[in-house]
Amino acid sequence: GSHLFEKICELPEYYQTRTEDAILEKEARKIIASAPVECIVELGAGFSKKTIHLLTEQVRQRNGGTFVPVDVSPAGLSVSREVIKKQFPKVTFHGLQAQFEEGITSIDSNLPTLFVFLGGTAGNFRPSTFLRFFEHLSQSMGPGDFFLIGVDRVKDVKILERAYNDSQGITSEFILNVFDSINRLTKSNFDRNKMRYYSWFNSTEQRIEMHSISTCDQEIRFPSFETSFLWQKEERVLVEISRKFDPNLLQRQLRFFGLSPVEHFTDPKEWFSVLLFRKS
Repeated sequence: GSHLFEKICELPEYYQTRTEDAILEKEARKIIASAPVECIVELGAGFSKKTIHLLTEQVRQRNGGTFVPVDVSPAGLSVSREVIKKQFPKVTFHGLQAQFEEGITSIDSNLPTLFVFLGGTAGNFRPSTFLRFFEHLSQSMGPGDFFLIGVDRVKDVKILERAYNDSQGITSEFILNVFDSINRLTKSNFDRNKMRYYSWFNSTEQRIEMHSISTCDQEIRFPSFETSFLWQKEERVLVEISRKFDPNLLQRQLRFFGLSPVEHFTDPKEWFSVLLFRKS
């Protein structure tokens, strides 16, 4: 899954990664100058490719610090560790294989910290998960800590839908790979040959929806739980969502969690936003 997502990030249709990377490369000096911290914590770090811009400025402006990438993937953390140790010998590396909430709680609230949440990952949260995440983050942050978030913005539907239905079919492979993981964990019998990928932009919810559709009637069995269900032909299973944001509305929303807007960075096309907040 991690490696498939890295391939997605390099696709010509998937503008998010290169757009956010360009913003960070351009604005890293200002971001780090505005957030005088000792520790940078990246939530859902992956291979930490974009965070290198922030670490470069952290070393230049403060001669070092601590970097804590948090991810459920040990493969991503391993790659990140090797890159960071090689490029930033003055930075102390502490990788955490954990969920977001565990990673946030693990940080000493007395340590001046910049929490980094890139890649539009917040868009994968349903509204209830969104509220729980920011409540937990706000309660765990120390006074004067900072939060940097990258979010994809609402834009032309054709641009959005192309980004999640690439011509090489890698996004389809990434989404359907979920069912291989479910089979491995639960001994179920999902068959990738009996499903197809479908995605679309739900304008009412302002989100991309990624589905798997059954191509025939099939019984899905879960021996570990002694249960099953009938997955009917053309019936959809919603696998993942990717919400799109109005950055100004998001800034107002996060004030309710004690996060005060500091800076708003975007690209020339205003397709993506990187927002810096301070815990008030």
